[in-house]
Order: sequence, then C-alpha cells, then structure tokens
Amino acid sequence: MTTYLTGEPDADALLDADPNALLIGMVLDQQVPMEKAFGGPAVIAERMDGRFDVAAIAATDEDVFVALCSAKPAIHRFPASMGKRIRRTCRVLVDDYDGHAENIWSGAATGTEIRTALMALPGFGPEKAAIFTALLGKQRGVTPSGWREAAGPYGEQGVFRSVADIVDEDSLRRVRETKKAVKAAKKAATRSA
Repeated sequence: MTTYLTGEPDADALLDADPNALLIGMVLDQQVPMEKAFGGPAVIAERMDGRFDVAAIAATDEDVFVALCSAKPAIHRFPASMGKRIRRTCRVLVDDYDGHAENIWSGAATGTEIRTALMALPGFGPEKAAIFTALLGKQRGVTPSGWREAAGPYGEQGVFRSVADIVDEDSLRRVRETKKAVKAAKKAATRSA
C-alpha cells in the first residue's frame, strides 16, 4: 500500500520506505495538521544532507538539532520541544532497537506487545500507541494476534478515525469530518456539564 499522509509525493515516499520516518511522523502528530506532522521527517532529511538517519539525529548535539528543527519553516508548532522529543526517540531506537523502528514490532507475538512497546517511547501515550498499532495493522500488514483489540476503536474496519484509515484524498476528508464531529461533541458536553 502506498502511504498517503502528506499530499507530497516525496514526503510520502519517505514514509513508505522508512519505518523510522513513519514513527517520527507519529511523534510529531499532535497540535499541528497531520500533513505537517508526517511531512516533518522529509524536512529533517532535507536539512541533514538528504537522509533521514536516526543514528545521526541521536548523535547530534541537542541544541544543534533543536536549531535545525526550529529553522523556518519550523517542523512543528513547538519545534524546540518536538526537536528534543525526536532526538530522544531516535536515541531509544539506536540504543534499544538497533536503529530500526520495525524492530519494535517485527517480533511481537501480540498487538498488546506492540502497543506496550510504543507506549514506552517518548511522546507516545495510550491513544497515540493505539493509533500507530492500527496504522501498522491496516497499512503495513503487522497483524499479530489481538492487534485490532490493542488498537481499540482505531482498529475497527470501515471507520475513519485516524491516520490509520487514510489512504487517499477521500479517506483524508472522512477522517477530518470524524475528528471535527468528535471535537464538537466534546465541546457540547463541556458546555452542558
């Protein structure tokens, strides 16, 4: 399956080819449009001699990497904190997974193992780990026993809730509509409480 998360062919191709880039896109996926978040690894690669290299990111001085992330256009609405988080995540990938994000999930016997390992990464809470577990199952063929249950509502088929369900322009539109409806419902519930 070809990744369709940024609308930019080169950025999507990087996400397709490099599980590390896909994982870091997920790290960035908060408080910015999804396209910006998942386009971040391509921007970082461009600024680092054309390669997305987690070992090089992990080895880069934190202040230098934050400056790289903060250069205009910044990779995120909060480039300093996200730059630090990306670098910490890359250090975990290098130290614990031999520099390969796919080592997080390749040997997992269950979806719960994947979700639990993801939750141990910087910036991954329960929801983000569930969404990424769903993305792996729905779009990458990573389907160990119980992966849908581990992904929670994001693992459901035919429901457009998250990046795990985006494969083209129409599914992107449908995910946006769902998110808008959920946000409106939460706002209404807060007002009535």
